[in-house]
Amino acid sequence: MEVLLLGIYAFFVWLIFIKLKWLPWNTATQVTVVIIPIVALTALILTLNVVAPSTADVRVVKYVVQIVPQVRGRVLEVPVEPNRLVKKGELLFRIDPTQYQNELNAAKASLAADEAKFAAAGAGLVDASAGARQLQEQLKAATGQVGALQPRMELARLRVRQNQELVASGAGDKFALEQAQSNLIELQAQIATATANEAQVTQKLAGQVNGEQASVASARAQLATAKAQVDISRANLGNAQWNLDQTAVYAPSNGYAINVQLRPGSFVVSIPLSPAMTFVEETYQVIALYAQNELRLVAPGDRAEFTLATYPGHIFSAKVDSIVWAQGQGQVPVSGTLPQTGVYPQVPGRFPVKLIVDEQDAATFLAAGADGHGAIYTEHVEAVHILRMVILRVGAITNYLVLKLH
Repeated sequence: MEVLLLGIYAFFVWLIFIKLKWLPWNTATQVTVVIIPIVALTALILTLNVVAPSTADVRVVKYVVQIVPQVRGRVLEVPVEPNRLVKKGELLFRIDPTQYQNELNAAKASLAADEAKFAAAGAGLVDASAGARQLQEQLKAATGQVGALQPRMELARLRVRQNQELVASGAGDKFALEQAQSNLIELQAQIATATANEAQVTQKLAGQVNGEQASVASARAQLATAKAQVDISRANLGNAQWNLDQTAVYAPSNGYAINVQLRPGSFVVSIPLSPAMTFVEETYQVIALYAQNELRLVAPGDRAEFTLATYPGHIFSAKVDSIVWAQGQGQVPVSGTLPQTGVYPQVPGRFPVKLIVDEQDAATFLAAGADGHGAIYTEHVEAVHILRMVILRVGAITNYLVLKLH
């Protein structure tokens, strides 16, 4: 662009001073003619670098996922093709599931046995509760029997005394006295039996734990233990099922499996230091790196354009999403030594500007690591933005040139 402006300027100088000779071509005019473009181009470039800053370092970056299986085992199949688009959820590779299927079957059998024990413990609690209720009924019946016999025994004693007095006075019947005495003895025996039954039932009900009969408390404890074991077995079953599911490894998102070296028969382990394959997500980010003093007028939402060497002649439209106000020089690593300032001054770090590609170019495939040039158009001195646009487009056209001699 600068060359084009200089060419236009030179044409008018030739036309005015040489062709038409409107002005004399002497030392003063020659010096003036030389100074004007120098000052004008310098001012223009310095203004452009502030209101429409450019960069020669635009990068396309993508998230890279190291695929590490959750379980270890021998690989049975690797259906994924390297460097081909894979949709989220498609199978990457499968591990031999035999061991984990056996563990799942064992967990199912263990759960079934524990559930049977839990059911038996529940039935035992029901029986213990029923037995406790039966003892309560027996105690109630024995107590009621004792209470019912007491008045009859008192009446029998009164009859005995009355008959004794009648017999002693010669007015009573001796047989009636003997009958009354026999009734009294029988009632005493019945009361003694009822009292013994009441004491026996009371003794059975005497042992209690936390307000419950000992047998009921024991059955309840056994039920709680069985329930806990069932919960443990269900958790073990869930873990076994999860391990079995992890023998099939799927794509975490849309992307590409790069440099697939995994083959059937390989042995993989769940160690992050040894990934099975590298997966590059399809989603990308465009980052433009700028010197720190170039960003003072840049704000989120500003229009931007960039070019990539992989697409010669194409201009990508975008807008500024954000400026990442951080870079490595702003961090002091944790260590037991003092920070090393070095002998030479450190080169000032650049700040990345995240760009969002406009909708018309959003579906274009951008390779991870593609680089190019870019420019941001601020809201200041918009009249000169056209110069930056022309410069960027000329650079995009030069990407068609492959400058090598072999």
